[in-house]
Amino acid sequence: MIDLKPLKLQLKGRPIAVVGLARSNMAVYEACKAAGIETVLWDDNAAAREGLPTEDLTKADFSRFSLLCLAPGIPLTHPQPHPVVLQAQKAGCPIVCDIELFHLTHPKIKTIGITGTNGKSTTTSLIGHILKTAGVESSVGGNIGEASLSLPQLSDKGVYVFELSSYQLDLCPTYAPDISILINLSPDHLDRHGNMAGYITAKKNIFRGVGTAIIGLDDEWSRQVYGDIANTARRDIPVSCLKSLIEGVCVTADGILKDNSREIFDLKQCKTLQGQHNWQNAAMAYAACIAQGVAVSAIIAGLKSFPGLAHRQNIIALHNGVTYINDSKATNDQAAAMALRTYNPIYWIAGGKAKDGGYPDCEQYLSHVRHAFLIGDAQEKMATWLEKQKTPFTRAGTLDKALVAAHDMAQKEKLENAVVLLSPACASFDQFKNFEQRGEAFVDQVKKLAPCAKGARA
Repeated sequence: MIDLKPLKLQLKGRPIAVVGLARSNMAVYEACKAAGIETVLWDDNAAAREGLPTEDLTKADFSRFSLLCLAPGIPLTHPQPHPVVLQAQKAGCPIVCDIELFHLTHPKIKTIGITGTNGKSTTTSLIGHILKTAGVESSVGGNIGEASLSLPQLSDKGVYVFELSSYQLDLCPTYAPDISILINLSPDHLDRHGNMAGYITAKKNIFRGVGTAIIGLDDEWSRQVYGDIANTARRDIPVSCLKSLIEGVCVTADGILKDNSREIFDLKQCKTLQGQHNWQNAAMAYAACIAQGVAVSAIIAGLKSFPGLAHRQNIIALHNGVTYINDSKATNDQAAAMALRTYNPIYWIAGGKAKDGGYPDCEQYLSHVRHAFLIGDAQEKMATWLEKQKTPFTRAGTLDKALVAAHDMAQKEKLENAVVLLSPACASFDQFKNFEQRGEAFVDQVKKLAPCAKGARA
């Protein structure tokens, strides 16, 4: 647990309001309790409040509080501010999240922060893995895995690697990492940020102050951000997997990682980092670890030994020539398109809670889809879309039914290199608690249908 005792002195005895009692703010509560910092808790959900000392803060006078620590999922501006936000703003009470509390308490501890629309979790995990294998004292968390304040207290030489969502960056008025990474940008969470401009503004908070800025150049919005920060106090490192860079880090079309035009490593040797999207993640991780001072040989060793990220294109089974792949983390169009681009032919399980913007990226790779099996709230929307694209589909409704249907068709047709792919292109909240639960359900059901062949990763 992170030691918040230094923060107690800064607050001068005034309590912190903690609103939204999920993973990150429960860690705030526990860390504050251990440091002797008074907290006042609230959650709109009565079940979340059960057994905790709570007070209804929706109409509270926030002038008594030093800070409002808001759970990242609670609306700050759009579609409309939560009542506690309005109360805090009225009283001039700063609104933060756990990451900002970490920074206020330990401003000199080294951090690497990763954001972007897609690839955050893989890149974050990969950086953490490389640092660990290189013997660097480090810990990984934030929007992935452990909440920031649940992580172990490292020494002054330690490095924290944080995955940072746009929601969290919206709630960090002063914090920015020493090494900041923006992988890519595409429309996402627009209901929370109002529009694409609001989403990008939140993401750009990662680049305030001094340090290193590592930015992907493979989409228009990220290139704009790169132009915006090019003359700031940060040293910038551009990264591309689509074009060669004389200065910066790039990956060639055949997977060769280059640093300032010097060939470093053939990424095709990394079995868990296949496909151009994973090469982008690898290039980002390489740039971050070089900036951190890790030797090239140690980075290559980490890339080669990376075990992969759960629920991100994980091979679950190989049965009678058909590969079963869990890509439950693909919760939007662009992420799913990365998987559709990688495999052919595909028996595609898709659907869930739809996001705005349709499926234009997936559309580019529908020629790889032998048949789609649709589930969840988005079933009809996706059916209408696929019908227009002349892609065959089945309305399956639920994941278990979709898997059985996909399994039966794939085993019957026996096509070479066939995959049954769960890559939903949608959020999971219509039928599952989160994408992890959806992926675990898929894995359990696959193992019942298709026992893992020798050598397959379960």
